[in-house]
Amino acid sequence: MRVYILRHGIAVDAAPGGSDAARALTPQGKQKLRSVLVCARAAGVRPSVILTSPLKRALQTAEIAAAALGVKRELITTTALAPAGTPQRIWGEIRAQHAERVLIAGHEPLLSQALAFLLRCPALQLDLKKGALVSLEVDAGESEPHGILKWVLTPKLAVR
Repeated sequence: MRVYILRHGIAVDAAPGGSDAARALTPQGKQKLRSVLVCARAAGVRPSVILTSPLKRALQTAEIAAAALGVKRELITTTALAPAGTPQRIWGEIRAQHAERVLIAGHEPLLSQALAFLLRCPALQLDLKKGALVSLEVDAGESEPHGILKWVLTPKLAVR
């Protein structure tokens, strides 16, 4: 199974007393995200399903990814990808899709923790930039994942 991990793009700062969950992507965040996704599409990235955090910036990121990568299936929103989620819950959600290619959109530090979990490398530390996309090959046949890191694409690398 191919798993793509996509960190949300640059978002507006939370307004004083405002909700973190309501923070939207900035125009620059959308632009950088699209540049990553254009490169990903050119490289053959075609997820069959997209799972996303329910927070606005992640939902917007997932919507942009679906449009850029040609995903017709409806987005699946899950609290497993919210900041309070766990790598084990994320893995359960991924496995429940029974799909060959799954893209997840969410937040740091949870996504880096999930990446370390999927690679069976709990000590792994990663600085996953906003708008970055990671590709893993993961054996979905086991309850505990065993993944192989294939590549990481950041917005700086995707600039043309």
